[in-house]
Amino acid sequence: MISEMVLLPTGDATLHGDLVAPAPARAVVLFAHGSGSSRHSPRNRMVAAELRSAGLGTLLIDLLSEEEERHDTLTAEHRFDIPLLGRRLVAAIDWLEVQPDSSGLPVILFGASTGAAAALVAAADRPSRVLTVISRGGRPDLAKDALERVTASVLLMVGGQDPEVLRLNEEAARLLRAPHSLRVIQGATHLFEEPGALEEVADTARPWCDDRLRSVRKASREEG
Repeated sequence: MISEMVLLPTGDATLHGDLVAPAPARAVVLFAHGSGSSRHSPRNRMVAAELRSAGLGTLLIDLLSEEEERHDTLTAEHRFDIPLLGRRLVAAIDWLEVQPDSSGLPVILFGASTGAAAALVAAADRPSRVLTVISRGGRPDLAKDALERVTASVLLMVGGQDPEVLRLNEEAARLLRAPHSLRVIQGATHLFEEPGALEEVADTARPWCDDRLRSVRKASREEG
């Protein structure tokens, strides 16, 4: 098992991340947190631990530098800057590609809240590297024009007690041209704080990833 804190250069900032992966890993799940959160999000960490039990590596990163985070706490300037956050995720995808333990592995993007929009932007910009995008209580609508450019499959999970975000996900889903599914987690609110809600998220995400990985292996065998 690989477990290390990493530094990711993005060109305009250096980001902190936590990389944990079995050896060998089947894929790497790159987490994009929501507005006002960080790589220490207990909800993302809980889901990450569940996905690692299925043989997937996980990389949780801070999308803002420490200086940007301090500024954002006062002004909220960066947390809704989806193009910026999308570029940071693209940099993380490119970083994974040149690391010896993750090079060539499929990348799964897992976004929460505004992080889901950034994940969709990154998926549109790196179509050959992103296997699938998973959104938990996300704002895919904020990805705007990138929605139509996404070619990776998309799983949208929304709490049944989060009606406005559910409506926004339904609208965004209609703009997606890629294969996609919208799953409603009954009884869950926006933060999925209810007992069993995050477990259901993990139980939904795990077979979704398994199916995508099986499809890749099947296509590879057929090409061979």
